[in-house]
Amino acid sequence: MLANQRRDKIIEMLNEDGTVKVSVLSQVFKVSEVTIRQDLEKLEQEGLIEREHGGAFLKNLGQQVRDFALANLINLDKKERIGKKAAEFIENGDTIILDSGTTTTEIARNIVDRRNLTVITNSINIVMILGSNPSINVILTGGEFKAPTLSLTGQKAADFFNGLHVDKLFLATAGISLKSGLTYPSLSDIAVKKAMIDSAETVYLVADSTKIGKGSLASLGALSLIHYLITDSEITEKDKEIFIQNEIDFIIA
Repeated sequence: MLANQRRDKIIEMLNEDGTVKVSVLSQVFKVSEVTIRQDLEKLEQEGLIEREHGGAFLKNLGQQVRDFALANLINLDKKERIGKKAAEFIENGDTIILDSGTTTTEIARNIVDRRNLTVITNSINIVMILGSNPSINVILTGGEFKAPTLSLTGQKAADFFNGLHVDKLFLATAGISLKSGLTYPSLSDIAVKKAMIDSAETVYLVADSTKIGKGSLASLGALSLIHYLITDSEITEKDKEIFIQNEIDFIIA
């Protein structure tokens, strides 16, 4: 991996987790800690991060948390359409899991008036959106706090789903491809998302078209883990054909 590619991956991890450790990055990218420190110094010079002893954190992270704002708001128009379409598959009386993320947040915005729902989530901002409706039973997992995504992660979050069974899971992803499957920038999220999938009768993957064909750091597994992909109308004909050939059902928002 070239240095600029590695730095892009480091930023991707920071946008997900908020902080990184030199020792962990050294193991992940299989380079020396000296090389990682040089990467972090370069990123700090570019004004993207702030270094601290043994690692670094995302610039303006504290203000973002105080503002209760999600970091990744690109392609929001696509995510809004996907959120509205996904909400059509949620019926009064359902028990569902909403994964954390900007697209699943849009789903939450479209179900605030539903009745007799049970919503389990690891997303603090989704709890705040749905918690005002007394007809929606909102359950928040435990776990470690991730500031950029306002979410909870780690093994405690994963363990929360042991023994649970829900009707539907609406799962987020950073990348989706036939070769790499479902991929994410955060290693700590993999166990959580696997536990969510194991708990769900039907799995809907919600991903805008820009994520198709892209890969991230950690792989969750093959596309066979999902039942439906909900994406936007800018999906290419080539990608449609690939999904059809591999018997992957997709829904266009």
